[in-house]
Amino acid sequence: MRYSWVIIKRELAAYFATPLAYVFIVIFLAMSGALTFFMGAFFERGQADMTSFFTFHPWLYLFLIPAVSMRLWAEERKTGTVELLLTLPTPTWTIVLGKFIAAWAFISIAVAMTFPLWITVNFLGEPDNGVIVASYIGTLIMAGAYLAIGSCLSAVTKNQVIAFIISSVVCFLFLMSGLELVQSFFQGWAPEFVLDALRSLSFLTHFNTIIRGVIDLRDVIYFASMIGVFLYANAAIVDLTRGS
Repeated sequence: MRYSWVIIKRELAAYFATPLAYVFIVIFLAMSGALTFFMGAFFERGQADMTSFFTFHPWLYLFLIPAVSMRLWAEERKTGTVELLLTLPTPTWTIVLGKFIAAWAFISIAVAMTFPLWITVNFLGEPDNGVIVASYIGTLIMAGAYLAIGSCLSAVTKNQVIAFIISSVVCFLFLMSGLELVQSFFQGWAPEFVLDALRSLSFLTHFNTIIRGVIDLRDVIYFASMIGVFLYANAAIVDLTRGS
């Protein structure tokens, strides 16, 4: 873990050494605010909660998180620094974990900067702060799942644009699998267990439960499993690079 900590500090410093971090944070705050107050009708709803804020996070992450994850490995491979990185006397998984945690911490900083909205909600009424805390936890672990997918797919290419597109498409498939539009396509000819499997793979199915204030162990296990599986695949892909 000592080497993972070195990687974490290196990656976080790299984010804030360029305009990328500030551009991402500004865009995230601007878009989340616009979606909350305009499309989410924050004031028109007349309720002191943050449902209209968290509802759009799965769709917001669909484009913003691949923009962060696309550089994790694709840039290293393009510049050739991945060979130097892999010469560290440490297992590949510690490097993968370090880069992932750094990116996750960066995204968490951006999410934490939305706290003025939480203060505003408490000023306007008496919200259930337990539900809000659960929603923040849910959005962060969902962001981790998006990020793990993006990190894994960034390792398969040297082109950041290709990594961004592939990551967005894969995340979109996981996002849409539980919607009625997809379910209706399989209804009538696919067995029920197939529909249940598709529904259980959807980010929306699990996240919508959490933002209602219910932190179900099954939802936590789902997102943790997504993170674990894709980080394992990420390490395997990087190992192939190390062995070649």
